[in-house]
Amino acid sequence: MSHIGSDISQAKTILSAGNTVAIPTETVYGLAANAFDVGAVAQIFSIKKRPTFDPLIVHTHSIDALHSFVREIPKAALQLAEAFWPGPLTLLLPKKSIIPDLVTSGLDRVAVRIPNHPLTLALLQSLDFPLAAPSANPFGYISPTTAKHVADQLGEEVEYILDGGAANIGVESTIVGWENGKATVMRVGGLSIEAIENVIGPVDILAVSSSNPAAPGMLKSHYAPRIPMRAGNITELIKKNSSKKIAVLSFQQAYPAVHINYVLSKTGDVNEAAQNLFSAMRELDTTDADIILTEFVPAIGLGLAINDRLKRACAE
Repeated sequence: MSHIGSDISQAKTILSAGNTVAIPTETVYGLAANAFDVGAVAQIFSIKKRPTFDPLIVHTHSIDALHSFVREIPKAALQLAEAFWPGPLTLLLPKKSIIPDLVTSGLDRVAVRIPNHPLTLALLQSLDFPLAAPSANPFGYISPTTAKHVADQLGEEVEYILDGGAANIGVESTIVGWENGKATVMRVGGLSIEAIENVIGPVDILAVSSSNPAAPGMLKSHYAPRIPMRAGNITELIKKNSSKKIAVLSFQQAYPAVHINYVLSKTGDVNEAAQNLFSAMRELDTTDADIILTEFVPAIGLGLAINDRLKRACAE
C-alpha cells in the first residue's frame, strides 16, 4: 500500500526524482508529477489508465510563476486569477513549449490553477517546477476527497500520499477559457458561475464533449460508480426498479423504505451537498445494491457542478 503522511520534504524528493505523489487540494486529491518532465507525466496516464486525449491541469503557487510556462495572461483571466486564486478556478491559457504536448493532449492551451490548500501550496513553493495533477483515481471513476480514498483506489501505484484531510469543496475546479474572445466555462465546478460573472460579466457555458475534449474533465461519461446509477424523480424511479435492491442518493429528503439512503444535505445546502457528493457515491458503490437512484439538486451556486457530475456518472 501507499505510504500516507504529511512530510512535504518526502513528497518533494519523490517528485524531483521524476515520480508521482498524491496531493490534497480544496477540491479533490490529485495525482501529481513534474509538469515539465514528459516521462513523469506519462506515469500519471499509466497509473490512472487515462486516455492521452484528455488533458491535465497544471498546478503552481503564484501568478508570477505562470510566466515560466504561459505565453500570455489576458486581462479578464488576470482579473479572475486575482479574485479567486488560490481557489477552485482553472484558466486555459496559451502555453510555452516547456509544457510537454502530453500535458495538453497536443492543444496549444494549458489548464492552470493555484490550489487553496496549505500543504500543497507549501510543496509547490519548495519546487522549481509546477505539478501536472488530475484527480487521483482510476480514469472515469469517482474522484477522491480523502487520502484514504486514494489509497483504496490506487494502492501501491503511488509511493506517497500527502494527507491534508478531507477536501472542503468536494468537486473539481471550474474551468474558464476564451472562445472567439468570449469567456467560456468549459467545465462547471467548485467556483460558481455567479461569482465569475460578478468579476468579468456574462460568460458562456459549454456543453460537455464525448471525445477530443478541449479542456480537462469534459468527457460525457465520467465520475461514475461501478453500480449502475440513474437520475430523475426518485419516487418514480423506485417504482420502476421495485424488483431491485435500491440505494438512493438524495439531496435533502430521506427515503427510508429503500435498501440504503444517503442524504447529501438535510438542510438543503448545495455547498454541503458538493462536499459530500463523491464520498457518498463511493460509500454507496461499496454496498450490495443493484442500482443507485439519485436526483438533481437546485441549479444554483455549486448545484450546477453537482448536477454536471451526476449527469456524467449516470451516462451509459
